[in-house]
Amino acid sequence: MHQKTFLGHPRGLSVLFGTEMWERFCYYGNNALVTYYLVDFLLVDGQPAQVIGYRAVKHFFESLYGPLAAQPLAALIVGSFGSATYLGGLAGGAVADRVLGQSRAVLLGAAVMAAGEFMLADPALFFVGLLVFTIGVSFLKPNIATQVGGLYAAGDARVDRAYSIFYIGINLGALIAPLVVGRLGHAPAGAPPRWQYGFAVSGAGMLVGLLVFAVGLRWLPPDVRARRREVARDAVARGVKAMRAGLTGLERRTVLALFAVAFLNIFFWACYGQQYSALALMAENYTDLSVGLFSFHPEDVQAFNPFFIFTLTPVVIAFWAWQSKRRVEPQPVTKMAMGCALTALCFGMLIAPALSIDAGRKVSVLWLVAALALQTLGELYMMPVALSLFSKAAPPRLASVMMAVNYLSLAVGFYFAGYLTSFWSGMAKAPFFGMITAIAVATAVAILALSRVLNPMLRATEVEAASSV
Repeated sequence: MHQKTFLGHPRGLSVLFGTEMWERFCYYGNNALVTYYLVDFLLVDGQPAQVIGYRAVKHFFESLYGPLAAQPLAALIVGSFGSATYLGGLAGGAVADRVLGQSRAVLLGAAVMAAGEFMLADPALFFVGLLVFTIGVSFLKPNIATQVGGLYAAGDARVDRAYSIFYIGINLGALIAPLVVGRLGHAPAGAPPRWQYGFAVSGAGMLVGLLVFAVGLRWLPPDVRARRREVARDAVARGVKAMRAGLTGLERRTVLALFAVAFLNIFFWACYGQQYSALALMAENYTDLSVGLFSFHPEDVQAFNPFFIFTLTPVVIAFWAWQSKRRVEPQPVTKMAMGCALTALCFGMLIAPALSIDAGRKVSVLWLVAALALQTLGELYMMPVALSLFSKAAPPRLASVMMAVNYLSLAVGFYFAGYLTSFWSGMAKAPFFGMITAIAVATAVAILALSRVLNPMLRATEVEAASSV
């Protein structure tokens, strides 16, 4: 009997594509609102007194950083939220592996995310809702990605293309969310607040994703947890044997170098994370959002990054292929240094409009368009390359641990991003962007220096792997 397919792939891929698209709609819908919600509404006009947990949260951050006005406090909250979603993913994946299985973890995560969004519609429940939402992301995000690979038999060449299709779903949700949720929930200045509608629509989108997943369960692969039971004894035996054998000298040096890369990546993500806070505030308060007859909304800026991912990814891939044919394609670590350099160029370019802002003038939104195009190029030279680097270079017995280390750098980086944005309201804007530029430049230089050590290790690792086959 002929099995229905989705773009030449198992039908389950369409289920995971649709679920992830709505999950990202929910997540980035939240991102499009939360900075503005805190700075323009929740932390001003006497609102904090009504918010459950506000005093505890404020006391915690002020015990670390001293007295905080609304904007610096909001920046630290947003940074901590971004960090928690990546840290929580480690726990969510572990619980799914050992207890729930991937499918039930995704169902639970989707329901909890939606509940968190609906709680956020009530100002008094903001911190409770944000915590619940983060728990939901922690269960859903790592486990739905795992299921994509489970649709294919070992060695199936379609799996790489499947993840590319899945990534389109991620960015489609991220593109639509600010344009729908942001515009609906973020009222123009002087208009009555309507935040609750944005959060409610974001939660409703997650319920649609939950329905898509529940209806499509029959097309999804068995849980990895169930399959692991069949090979547990063999895996344990091989693991014990590998650990007894210990790491080779090359493996130890490679692991140390990967830890160094992960540490430096923290500073890249700290700069990258400014788009959700500092650049969002720049768009709202200091930017002329009109271009000809068209006018952007402040939250539309959050859609620039996924738009450029769609448009620039094919260009970057084709450029790498062109370089590869001529044997001049940079090594992975060198590409990552280039990604940091592009991010430095992004924020360095913003120093020019920042000088106008400091002089009391608004600047054109085209500065943000150009800056975020450069930052997206930097992301494309960093994020997928880092995933590939850690998957190829890590010793097989430490593959999962080292991938977790890579994601840990994102968690710490987004927290650091919030810390940096806490200086936004207290600094002139040109020095602020100069500070971010300096961090990105220093990171690019440090990664480039590290590439001189790590690139030969990568070549030696590949040779060693090939000789052991």
